[in-house]
Amino acid sequence: MAESTNTPPDFPLPPASFEFLIESILMQTQIQLGLLHLREGEEKQEPNLPFAKHSIDMLAMLQEKTRGNLSTEEQRLLENGLTELRFRYVQIADEQKRKNSPIATPPSPEKKEDDRPLIITADGGKGTKTE
Repeated sequence: MAESTNTPPDFPLPPASFEFLIESILMQTQIQLGLLHLREGEEKQEPNLPFAKHSIDMLAMLQEKTRGNLSTEEQRLLENGLTELRFRYVQIADEQKRKNSPIATPPSPEKKEDDRPLIITADGGKGTKTE
């Protein structure tokens, strides 16, 4: 077993950095929200909202604790990532509520061909070519 811990990985590891830490937590949260599906052939995993919320809260804590100490790129990565994850979290939480609601909303009827928007052309919609 000691040999396996000393064996270098088959791929190069990225340098330890603040950006890599944030990217790791962002990816972990996307997986928890069910936005990333890593294994082919397996069913899509259901979102784990409590874990995702915890990860989002951790990122928010990092943002607060590092305020004023980040480069522009680091700050932008953290702010944009948090904004996107919070938006997705609310979307998925709302979907889960609708899905688990005892009063399910009926699916909207499929659009019929007649419901399509009309395109008014120079020929009055007759479909004839004007040259």
